[in-house]
Amino acid sequence: MPLDVLLPFLLGSILVTVIPGADMALVTRQVLVGGTALAQRTIFGNLTGLLGHGVALAAGLSALLVASASAYTAVKLAGAACLVYLGVQALRASGRPPAEVPLDAGVPRRAFLQGLISTVLNPKPALFFLTFLPQFVDRDAPVLPQTLTLAAIHVVVGLIWLSAYARLVQRVRATLTAPRVKAWLERTTGAVLIAFGLRVAVERR
Repeated sequence: MPLDVLLPFLLGSILVTVIPGADMALVTRQVLVGGTALAQRTIFGNLTGLLGHGVALAAGLSALLVASASAYTAVKLAGAACLVYLGVQALRASGRPPAEVPLDAGVPRRAFLQGLISTVLNPKPALFFLTFLPQFVDRDAPVLPQTLTLAAIHVVVGLIWLSAYARLVQRVRATLTAPRVKAWLERTTGAVLIAFGLRVAVERR
């Protein structure tokens, strides 16, 4: 793939990735609960969902999702409900000191699923891939490998950014997990997740 195609796509991918969104709010929440190891599982879930959207685009499913108003609405509302649920969980946790946050053996698996579900049920990545990615595909060459390559680049950008962000939050975790600060941050991230969920629910295509 030509460099003059990859560089503009890479720049656009970076700009889209670093804009604060539900994924960053969720990563913040997971760092506070279980550190970077738990956050990394959520990140892997997010990125698996992104890769799924990329494969769906390559298979034509994203176009079907956008073309069908009922399918789009169903996925949108399910994704909104997921974000609101995670926000409510964060608000509930804000009243507990760090030592009382449950972290049993099933938490890492649930962290991955939370990241995966919140991304898969968010139609915005499908719209991003459908509207932005095709601009960099050469229709005179095989489309599938180009689409998968660009989707993989976007996933790698997400991995680097979210992993770096999780480690940045971890560095100040001692301060962030002080009871009063933790409660404020949990309420803030909970409110952000709920706000993103409501925005997804009411936003038009």
